[in-house]
Amino acid sequence: QVQLVESGGGLVQAGGSLRLSCAASGSIFSINAMGWYRQAPGKQRELVAAITSGGSTNYADSVKGRFTISRDNAKNTVYLQMNSLKPEDTGVYYCNAEEAYGLGYAKSRDYWGQGTQVTVSS
Repeated sequence: QVQLVESGGGLVQAGGSLRLSCAASGSIFSINAMGWYRQAPGKQRELVAAITSGGSTNYADSVKGRFTISRDNAKNTVYLQMNSLKPEDTGVYYCNAEEAYGLGYAKSRDYWGQGTQVTVSS
């Protein structure tokens, strides 16, 4: 059982910055990829950024060049530095983690945090 706790959300004006963090805890076998998703009112949840266990990253086109995802050495905490925020970045941001488990860590399962609200005013 893995628990994910997000923090760092809040209200910011357009052009400002926020830094989100997500800490994984509990009975962790091995965390593979971690990522951030967001969901705006009336819209589907979408991938914002992801980082693999090897450190490779990818970003949604809408945030490329403005957001940076990183992962600490423990491989169980992920951050999202958000710069040059726009009103369209508003939404609930969710942390996601893929855990490998079982014999030889051959299986995987996903965990989700409860989300943190990000509101960008114009």
